[in-house]
Amino acid sequence: MAHGTQPNPDLHGNAPDKSEVALLLIDVINDLEFPEGDQMLPHAWQMAARVATFKKRAKAASVPVIYANDNFGRWRSDFSAQVEHCLHDGVRGQPVAEMLRPEGDDYFVLKPKHSGFYSTTLDLLLDHLQARTLILTGIAGNNCVLFTANDAYLRDFKLIVPPDCVASNTEEENRVALEQMRKVLKADVRASDEIEFGS
Repeated sequence: MAHGTQPNPDLHGNAPDKSEVALLLIDVINDLEFPEGDQMLPHAWQMAARVATFKKRAKAASVPVIYANDNFGRWRSDFSAQVEHCLHDGVRGQPVAEMLRPEGDDYFVLKPKHSGFYSTTLDLLLDHLQARTLILTGIAGNNCVLFTANDAYLRDFKLIVPPDCVASNTEEENRVALEQMRKVLKADVRASDEIEFGS
């Protein structure tokens, strides 16, 4: 660091964001254009409505929202390109993306693999926010949500995974993944409407 300079206390030019709790939306900006996407869509649609409501409550309580989104193998893409693709290219996942489109004050990390932590800036962002509790939502409960939960648990984060805000290809796959997170990762698996944010 150059002499006389101070680290920027704020990542986006406003009042510094500090919160013990952070809300992660995992792979919700998703075109669902894969072989089992038609099977995922109804579960993702139900999940999206609940996540949208939950996200509004979180933001009203000044809880930061972080989109942890796959790059789907498009190594030259960025998150805004993913959003535009899902909103305007007539893809299967468009109604989910419309419901959960990011807002200007949301954060994002673009991930190359299943976990939101693997080769991303998520660790640095959570450290900046001073977050110690993570609420995980998104797609798919038995895949990227589970991998992210595993890595969060290894980092000693407290985990909350509301079952109504997580979707997998089938309800049974979702149930098994949630039970795994509850038993092994000590996750709190209360429904989203039972989660109260502190003042």
